[in-house]
Amino acid sequence: MSTTQAVPQRESTAIQGELYMSFELGDKKWKLTASDGRLGPSRYNVNAGDMAAVAHCIDKARERCKLEPRALVHSCYEAGRDGWWLHRWLIEQRIENIVVDSSSIEVNRHARRAKTDRLDGDKLLVMLLRHHRGERVWSVVHEPTPEDEDARRTHRELARLTKERTCHTNRIGSLLVLHNLRPHVIIGGRDWARWWERHGEQVPPVLRAEIERESARLALVKQQVKAMEAERRQELTDGKQPLVTQLAQLRAIGPKGAWVLVKEVFGWRRFANRRELAGCLGLTPTPYASGDSQAEQGISKAGNKRARTMLVELAWSWLRFQPNSALTQWFNRRFAGGGKRMRRVGIVALARRLAIALWRYLQHGEIPTGAELKPATS
Repeated sequence: MSTTQAVPQRESTAIQGELYMSFELGDKKWKLTASDGRLGPSRYNVNAGDMAAVAHCIDKARERCKLEPRALVHSCYEAGRDGWWLHRWLIEQRIENIVVDSSSIEVNRHARRAKTDRLDGDKLLVMLLRHHRGERVWSVVHEPTPEDEDARRTHRELARLTKERTCHTNRIGSLLVLHNLRPHVIIGGRDWARWWERHGEQVPPVLRAEIERESARLALVKQQVKAMEAERRQELTDGKQPLVTQLAQLRAIGPKGAWVLVKEVFGWRRFANRRELAGCLGLTPTPYASGDSQAEQGISKAGNKRARTMLVELAWSWLRFQPNSALTQWFNRRFAGGGKRMRRVGIVALARRLAIALWRYLQHGEIPTGAELKPATS
């Protein structure tokens, strides 16, 4: 004879006497959801960036939960357009804040799920409570220093300007094709002005004015790119970027790739082992095993996209300029004899191994096995 026992409701293990708060950050309004883990959540709406209102809401939440005026506050918000300034302000107010990777937040897997700022705020609060119970519920984003954060602006702006330059060039070429004009010179290059002077009259006046405005924007972008690249070269010449210089000493790695890897990852992140490094870059495998079904879903792509993309580019370059290295020989044995798909799979695996080798090179001075350095310049 079986007996059925009532299962008691699990009591909250949140630390008593402390406040937990989540921020749902919008462009115009912020929604704050707070609780001490015992009472139901309190919800507050404030204008975006109104820190006096945020501090007032925290005091009201403490009072509602009958907490001490200086009771510890834990908070969280999703990484996004507000960046790190809010996190640093909260830390200054002695509030223990964490910034969460939004892609790591669990969601209901039904075909359709309700989503509102209120529901998102409640969800973040529940997960924050679980986080402080010791559960692993999400990925916490590491905070860069203000100096490290600012140092990433140069190569990111250069990448954006380079893309904009390509857009202007393609736009001008597309407009010229409307009248069967196909320049034999580089659009925006040194011979472009002379070519346009000879052929511009073949274009109707309104379209000609549009192309000239587009050319002016292209010239401005090229001028800015040139100035920023010269400034970056000067920093390397003056020895202000030792890690970039050290990484660029390896054949197959130029100043651009070295700059991106140092500023995005190697210059400020600290890793305990190679698995942490691969996880930061999103180069960890994602297996799928359920019952008799087993499959490999590829890399997670959950890490730094800019660094991951650059590492894949450098992996192809490594095969070309470091043919005697152990990494290249490993790739040739495993993947070079396969088809295109196998080589694409292999290059990602090589990128992961290359990242680990470069990390060890910068941290401990271990030159990758069989790799060659560039000849010293006098």
